[in-house]
Amino acid sequence: MSVIVVVPPILREHAAGAAEVRLDEPAPTVAAVLAALFVRHPALRDRVVGESGQLRPHVNVFVDSENIRFADGLQTAVADGAEVTILPAVSGG
Repeated sequence: MSVIVVVPPILREHAAGAAEVRLDEPAPTVAAVLAALFVRHPALRDRVVGESGQLRPHVNVFVDSENIRFADGLQTAVADGAEVTILPAVSGG
């Protein structure tokens, strides 16, 4: 199984500068993808999930083009070859 995780520019410093991380280990759900990502880049954990392990309110995750908040959340299925994108919300005025 292979999944590509897209890391946005704002989080790349916590992923050794990587724009994408390829995961080849089995990760059938978003939770499993994130767990594998955090093993490689532990500094991402606190920026993506809170202490309870749930996504932070300002962080969106997409599997291909589907926002997991409108699917099964962290239990959203991830198919072989999928692209998982982490997208923190941007605000300002």
